[in-house]
Amino acid sequence: MIKLNKNKLIVILGPTATGKTKLAVKLARDFNGEIVSADSRQVYKSMDIGTGKDLGEYKLKTPASPAGRKNLKLKTIPHHLIDVVSPKKRFSLAQYQKLAYQAIDDILKRGKTPFLAGGTGLYIQAMVDGYVLADVKPDLKLRAALNKKTLKQLQQLAKKCGIILNQSDFNNKRRLIRVIEIKTQNLKLKTPAFAKASAGGKNFPKYNYLLIGITYPKKILNKRIGERLKYRLEKEGLIDEVKRLKKQGLSWKKLDDFGLEYRFICQYLQGKLTYSEMFNKLAIAIRQFAKRQMTWFKRNQRIIWIKNSIDANELIRGFLKK
Repeated sequence: MIKLNKNKLIVILGPTATGKTKLAVKLARDFNGEIVSADSRQVYKSMDIGTGKDLGEYKLKTPASPAGRKNLKLKTIPHHLIDVVSPKKRFSLAQYQKLAYQAIDDILKRGKTPFLAGGTGLYIQAMVDGYVLADVKPDLKLRAALNKKTLKQLQQLAKKCGIILNQSDFNNKRRLIRVIEIKTQNLKLKTPAFAKASAGGKNFPKYNYLLIGITYPKKILNKRIGERLKYRLEKEGLIDEVKRLKKQGLSWKKLDDFGLEYRFICQYLQGKLTYSEMFNKLAIAIRQFAKRQMTWFKRNQRIIWIKNSIDANELIRGFLKK
């Protein structure tokens, strides 16, 4: 393993609806930081509500001077890797890692503290462990052949290829096809799509990192998920967002591939589900997704789970002083 350098990266992670963005923004304010999103869907433009970008949360009231809390002014915490690509285009893990490295290196160069915040476990792990990634070009012939297979057949093939994915990706046919495509191409080239540290030290971590996790007991988290979904549907206009995306030229299939909110709202808009059925099925799917996220995170013993922002502040102070 390459010796870690002195560059420090703070990671705020957890399942959906736990307030990761809100916490990361407060911490970035306290520690002169900027935020790099670690969300596989927030990279797409025009997909704001369904992906939970919560752009308003990046604005905080802060003192206009060190004198105190009088004359508060609104300050926007800089954020990166949000709205970087059209939803009509493919965006790979390798592309994400490249742009995230650039953003973090730039933040460090300017003397600020980088915060990587999100819930996409694979994106986070690729950054902290320094996965060696190959940005493989599409193999249209292979892709067409794989597309004829069922999801179960693709899952079996992925296992034979030694591909490890989180559960949401493992159940997504489009993503499975892509990772099998990458694996096949890299086997031909004899280069790893992503190599693990245990397999000959092929990872190259760039940063010293602190992994901070936030979550809630199951009952509370499920309640938060339901309340947030209701707010996004009734107050923020999530259904209208899906309609706009359809008018912009995204097919029902493409929208379905983005999963969760987009999948079930598409079914509602096509008359396949009533509003009540859509809401209930979607709420269940999001709760199941949160459970899969926690299953992924629990495998990582390096994560320090906190109860509040005070705990996070103490951890970060100690980490930055080292």
